[in-house]
Amino acid sequence: MAWFKRKEPKIEKKVKIPEGLWVKCENCKEIIYRKELENNFKVCPKCQYHFRISAKERISLITDNGTFIELDPELKSPDPLDFKDTMPYKGRLIENEKKTGLKEAAIYGDAKINGRDVVIAVLDFSFMGGSMGTVVGEKVTRAAERALERRVPLIIVSSSGGARMQEGMFSLMQMAKTAQAIGKLKEAGILYISVLADPTFGGVTASFAMLGDIIIAEPRSLIGFAGPRVIQETIKQQLPEGFQRAEFLLEHGMVDIVVERKELKSTIYKLIEIIMPASSSYNLNNSSNLPQGSLSEV
Repeated sequence: MAWFKRKEPKIEKKVKIPEGLWVKCENCKEIIYRKELENNFKVCPKCQYHFRISAKERISLITDNGTFIELDPELKSPDPLDFKDTMPYKGRLIENEKKTGLKEAAIYGDAKINGRDVVIAVLDFSFMGGSMGTVVGEKVTRAAERALERRVPLIIVSSSGGARMQEGMFSLMQMAKTAQAIGKLKEAGILYISVLADPTFGGVTASFAMLGDIIIAEPRSLIGFAGPRVIQETIKQQLPEGFQRAEFLLEHGMVDIVVERKELKSTIYKLIEIIMPASSSYNLNNSSNLPQGSLSEV
């Protein structure tokens, strides 16, 4: 009779989980089921962190289904400086085009929001950090001119690191160009709503992004000109908590309202109906057109 019996090891069956089913939140570090995240407008259900979304997703979120008609989709940068850093600029453009499916960092066109005609332009951070080169500046300018021609509201959603260094002074010139186009809207009394998403910095912030008649920001979006580290090193002082976040800018009067992504379309529509009602003549310079009281009531 054997004193000991050898136990056969139990072999556990490993369950293969398909890649891409789960996403880790960049803010709270919780693991989220991807489908749940997408159903929640790509906002973390645990901490309400707003994930970055593409320009096409943004357009789908804000505009009525099937109403967006893209204009000038083939515009591409001519590489005016024949620029090279770690790789040629032309090669970098091709690389980003393959990665994102976009020709450039901005999309614009005609659309409707709850039946109201608008012109909308959206910057996509995934294409070279949403940086503003000659083509992005041209598209924003054409969007403003289109809104002026049709006399409909202009909506621009910004998400950008700023001016595109590979285009040097040509990129910086877009700041004046876009600001001038927005100025013509102001003179004509056409409503311009600027939406700031995470992040919005540099020459974009210093031009068209902060020239909106109404400036909306998504929760906790980073918004500024220079980054907080650069500012802190320059002034040699500790920055306050939440510095350059949307809520901080709201408190200090730099933005008008902070709106969660799921409420963005309805908020934009309410603002259009209040400030630029379709049934009456409209002049933005007339204070009677503006909503009374706090924008938080919208």
